[in-house]
Order: sequence, then structure tokens, then C-alpha cells
Amino acid sequence: MEFVLDPPHGVGPLSLGMTFDEARGALETLGRLTPTTHGELFLHLPSGLSFSVGFGVGPTRGRVNAIEVWRPHEQDVVRYRDVDVFGLPALKVVERLRHHVDIVPNEDDDGFTARRLYLALWRPFAEDDDPDEEQGHFFQSVLLARPGYDDTPAEAAARLAAGHEPGY
Repeated sequence: MEFVLDPPHGVGPLSLGMTFDEARGALETLGRLTPTTHGELFLHLPSGLSFSVGFGVGPTRGRVNAIEVWRPHEQDVVRYRDVDVFGLPALKVVERLRHHVDIVPNEDDDGFTARRLYLALWRPFAEDDDPDEEQGHFFQSVLLARPGYDDTPAEAAARLAAGHEPGY
């Protein structure tokens, strides 16, 4: 299957802003949900592709405010525009994404984030010279979230003062 990342809207059948029940129904169209200890929404497909759904607090309480997709081992493809975010080496993904978005390295890990859209790519460590070291050579997850998802309190206050309420 192919899934298209569409920030800031969603991916596949999931959309930012959905209620818990809407998100559960959307995930169930893809397969059986995996039970979690805290009742989060999580789906793990036979290909290894996984979806994790996060819900907001405050003004976005009870609504999907983040969707994380985890790298498949086979078959499934996840794209943003023309870029296969899990099938290409991490640095090649970043190079190609820069044709479409302003994406910068994260300060605290080996990932990259396009904050304006809120598209974040993660890997546990960088190993750009060894393709056999898959966890460091390829991105392992991509997070789509509402703009302002990781705002500091000051940034959130400025966003609200400018009339940009958190939302979808």
C-alpha cells in the first residue's frame, strides 16, 4: 500500500482534528488495532508499518493533533510529494524535501523537522555511510502534527496574540 503525507491535514485515512472515535474508525479500515496500556490508538500492519495517534490538550483536547508513522520492513510506501521517506537514505530524503519545504536538523537528536508544516523525521542515530545499519541510515518514523505542535509557551502565546489559534 502507498500512504501519502499531507501536512497539515493528515496521512492515509487519518486527519488532524479527528475525534478519538473518528480516528479509531479510520485506523480500523487498515487493520486490527493493537491494544495499549493507556488506551492510545496504535496500529501495526504485517509489513511493519505502524501508526500512532496523539491527542491534544487545552483547546485541542480530544482531537488528533499528531500522527506518527513508523517505517515498514517491506511493501508499504510512505511519501511526501515525490519523496519515499522510508525507502531512501535519510540524507537523500532531506535533500529532496528541501525542494519543497524548509527542513532543518533537530538540535537534540539526529532527525529533521519542517516546523511550518509540522513534518518531523526521526532516526535513533546517524549512520550515513553504512546502508546495512538501517536504523541510522534510514528514517525510522515521520510525525505529522498541527502547526504549533511543539511551540514553547512564549511561541504559543505569540501565536494566540496574532490570532492563530491552535487548530486544524
